Amino acid sequence: MILGDNREAVIENIKSAAQSGDFYRKVELNDPVLTDEEANRITDRYLENRKKASFRIKSHAARTAANILTSVINKNTEIEGLENMPEFPNGAIVTSNHFSPVENTVIRYFVKKCKKKKLNIVSQVTNLAMPGVLGFLMNYADVIPLSGNFHYMERDFPAVLKELLDKGEAVLIYPEQEMWFNYRKPRPPKIGAYHYAAKLNVPVVSFFVETVDLDEKDTESFNKVRFILHVLGVIYPDPEKSVHANSIEMSEKDYALKKAAYEKAYNKPLTYEFDSSDIAGWLGDR
Repeated sequence: MILGDNREAVIENIKSAAQSGDFYRKVELNDPVLTDEEANRITDRYLENRKKASFRIKSHAARTAANILTSVINKNTEIEGLENMPEFPNGAIVTSNHFSPVENTVIRYFVKKCKKKKLNIVSQVTNLAMPGVLGFLMNYADVIPLSGNFHYMERDFPAVLKELLDKGEAVLIYPEQEMWFNYRKPRPPKIGAYHYAAKLNVPVVSFFVETVDLDEKDTESFNKVRFILHVLGVIYPDPEKSVHANSIEMSEKDYALKKAAYEKAYNKPLTYEFDSSDIAGWLGDR
């Protein structure tokens, strides 16, 4: 499923960012740009409304739609590595590589199989400003906005995380931060997900999503793909270490797991020299 225009220009942005080692660069074109005031209005509205009956009704509708979409997108998805996590832990932060607006459905698919009620997804506040059906899903399908507001990130955001994690729910945080369209390689993680895991004393469940090209066109420039979800294991904070030390150690362990998964899945070492095969399904330059 190809979402978004100007994919060739986005791929050029990915190529440039990868080759310069700027792994958190925004590469999409025409993403919403918000003023601080607009972003604050979205997070304030989220905090004010999230426990209201009307919000819960809309969330149920959005979650139902997301679950239907998940079933459609993942009808051919495989899961490997279940032996690395015999049971999904109660109250866990989930990490995965971030390469598509719909790859979170792969994680949602697995969470549903594990009989978890729902998957919460941390997403940039700008995504909640999107219009139409996508905007409705971003606002109500269990999405927690991520903001640049210091007060929100220091007080409100961790309070929401703690509430959900204390209920035994799963929260997906993308350590790569920005989505790189159909990019197969795992990128070095930012430390935020592991900081919150250490601070709230919950484990990190590590996943890597492999993309397999299909011999069927999606557009003139792309073949369709299917997914293989690799369950890599559970990383626990060390109670004898500080939050900072745990954050660094957990991020390094997670990246090592994802790197090994990439190298096993694609049978080649992980480097950041750009090759056209780095973009799943892409028919250009081949």
